Amino acid sequence: MSQYLILVTLWGGWCFLHSFMITPAVTSFIQKQFSNQYRYYRLFYNLTALVTLIPVAVYSFSLSGEPFFIWAGPYRVFQLLLIVSALWLFVSGAGRYDFKVLMGIRQARDTNKGCSVLTVDCNLDTSGILGVVRHPWYAGGILIVWARDMDTVTFLTSLMITIYLIIGSLLEEKKLVAEFGQVYVDYRRRVSMFFPVKWILRKLGIK
Repeated sequence: MSQYLILVTLWGGWCFLHSFMITPAVTSFIQKQFSNQYRYYRLFYNLTALVTLIPVAVYSFSLSGEPFFIWAGPYRVFQLLLIVSALWLFVSGAGRYDFKVLMGIRQARDTNKGCSVLTVDCNLDTSGILGVVRHPWYAGGILIVWARDMDTVTFLTSLMITIYLIIGSLLEEKKLVAEFGQVYVDYRRRVSMFFPVKWILRKLGIK
């Protein structure tokens, strides 16, 4: 039992660190303290997230056991739907986001880059997949982690990642509302967060 407590603690610690480092309080403090060097913060943030994830992932894999649920027989169809939907969300999201902004490369080259969205011009993009769901990559992440055979470790890991993605998206939206105001509030009212409920209802003429 203690090994699972350690697992949850490690994942919880990583999720907390990953979210804490991009809270407005932390980023504002770093920006004030380091001024010009702040443009490298996104690169530092991504590197820190990757390095600290390695021991958590290694420990998780070391605990793998016999699965209590396997996507077999007719369940394979549902697993395939989850995987295909996740890939569609990832690919569609990649078409709207700027990879260099995500990695922090563009910010490192431009001292004026400091927006909350992953677009080149820092404008709010609500087209394409972003007119269907507000967070396609987070939604894809939630789907893909549950599309695996489940043992206790996988279940706990998937649960922690799902909670992290939900909390992370809520924290991100607070920043987006602060940056874009009523424009984002209206966008949030029109478009669902993860799953395209509002989009489907509009297509069906229900809403």
